[in-house]
Amino acid sequence: MSRTSPLPRAALGRPWRPSFLVGSLGAALALLAGAWGFVLLADDARSRSALSAAALAHAAEFAGALLGAGSDAPPAFLQAERWWAAAALAYETLAMSVLAIGIAAIGALLTVTLAARNVARGLLRPSRSPLWPALFVVIRAAYIFSRAVPELVWAMLVVFVFSPGILPGALALGLHNFGILGKLCAEVVEDLDPRPARAMRASGGSSAQVLAYAVLPMVLPQFLTYLIYRWEVIIRTTIVVGFVSAGGLGRDFRLAMSFFHYTDVALLLMVYLLLVLAVDLVAGGLRRLSR
Repeated sequence: MSRTSPLPRAALGRPWRPSFLVGSLGAALALLAGAWGFVLLADDARSRSALSAAALAHAAEFAGALLGAGSDAPPAFLQAERWWAAAALAYETLAMSVLAIGIAAIGALLTVTLAARNVARGLLRPSRSPLWPALFVVIRAAYIFSRAVPELVWAMLVVFVFSPGILPGALALGLHNFGILGKLCAEVVEDLDPRPARAMRASGGSSAQVLAYAVLPMVLPQFLTYLIYRWEVIIRTTIVVGFVSAGGLGRDFRLAMSFFHYTDVALLLMVYLLLVLAVDLVAGGLRRLSR
């Protein structure tokens, strides 16, 4: 006697229940519709002015000013000497980003093992001394504080100590990304496979040997991936800290906007986009090598 195929749920009378993915998609669409409804219909109609004819006319006028419309002088992006000057500023911006990621990476690597729970409180704990849990709390608090303060605020604080230039911007970006890199790398250490460390510990290896031979080789590729990713983010943030005289393209961008030199603004934006594209290509190659 042949077996009959099972009936579908609808035929059995079971109610259909939406999956988590369908529910999440519906909630996201509802939030999107509500947000745009508030922007366009509520908020005292202030947001609708962004789509008015006057706003579009101002946008077209600003775009024309960026291209040099209404000016007798040739646009800055058509002058070779201006490109060389902007290239020098791009080099300063690149140097600032490299110095910033170096500061963040050194700080994170020196503290990451102490900020991991399995090192401070678990299998990789060097001793039963209460010092290790205390260090864990202190370092995790430092991570939270450093990444909670935005880069621009760090730059405003550092500029009061150091003279304007590359160093204040690099310190501000490094301090902010120190907390981000430290937290990400500490979570990598916490999620690693404990079996190699347990085997080395059982064979008589010291805590330093366990960290050097059973922990770091496993987490180093992920560390490098996070490091390269944060460098890509930093190169995009350098123009922001430059607004507080931290050097590089950001400082000249602020000055050009302040003096209404709009063709200089267009030139700096072009150079900045080329710099970001070059860094993305280099970072992609480094990421492939780290694998």
